[in-house]
Amino acid sequence: MAISISFQCLGLIILAAILLQTIAVAVSFMYFNKVLNTMQESFSSSSVSCLINTNLHLGSEDSAADDKKSDPCWQVTQQLHYLIEKSMADKFQKEISTAMRKKLTGVLPILSSGIRGVPLPEVAAHVTGVVSSTGPPAAEGSQRSRGYLGERVRSWEGQKGLSFLQNMELKGGDLLVPRAGLYYIYAQTYFRLPSTGETEGEAKEEMGETKEEEGTQLVQYIYKKMSSYSVPILLMKSSRSVCWPRGQEPGLFSLHQAGTAFLQPADCLFITVSNASAMEMDGRASYFGAFLVGLG
Repeated sequence: MAISISFQCLGLIILAAILLQTIAVAVSFMYFNKVLNTMQESFSSSSVSCLINTNLHLGSEDSAADDKKSDPCWQVTQQLHYLIEKSMADKFQKEISTAMRKKLTGVLPILSSGIRGVPLPEVAAHVTGVVSSTGPPAAEGSQRSRGYLGERVRSWEGQKGLSFLQNMELKGGDLLVPRAGLYYIYAQTYFRLPSTGETEGEAKEEMGETKEEEGTQLVQYIYKKMSSYSVPILLMKSSRSVCWPRGQEPGLFSLHQAGTAFLQPADCLFITVSNASAMEMDGRASYFGAFLVGLG
């Protein structure tokens, strides 16, 4: 009987010890959890205060550079600025579509070396002006017999400098189209009109001819020639009325145009102008080209 009472007392003591230990662990957990929440709230409050505090003195002349770098708030704001700038730069790069980069590379070949990993369009050409050793173009007969307006420009470079040919051929100043499709076509011609001089101007003014009344028309045409049709077809034209320059300096003018057209294999593109003898055949000033933007 005494032994059974002793076992009961021992069991109660063990149970009481386990209960006390459980209560102690529970109290400790609640205490440390409260402390952790307090620390987290304090840290969050201090981080937010760094962003909304108007007394950070980031640009103040009174605070030294070393003091700024040691300030936790200054470090938080600097990191935030860096992350925002990086995120905006990455987003901007992603928004530039590959198609737009290809178009820019085709129209402005000088960008091809700056945009790495972006290939040229599958069919493209950019030809630039080159000074002809034969001088200005000779007369080509009447406009009616030729079938097109203006004087044909044949002095183009397709291999050197900024020019290139990508699955297209340059023959006699014409670009030959190898594949049917929608093409983006562009051209620019640059003109240098010589000055008549002050002496000649004064003489004409005495004769009642004023300089302001003198002028000329500059016209640029883009034609396509089809193998199945003998007469070239006018695709685009651009014109400008200019006055002859006064004084000793020449007058500088340019014409630019661009557009799209459906072309067939064996079609060719060529440029004519109204004043070929006045053209400035600098490769960065006079050029034309085309590139495939969609299959027909």
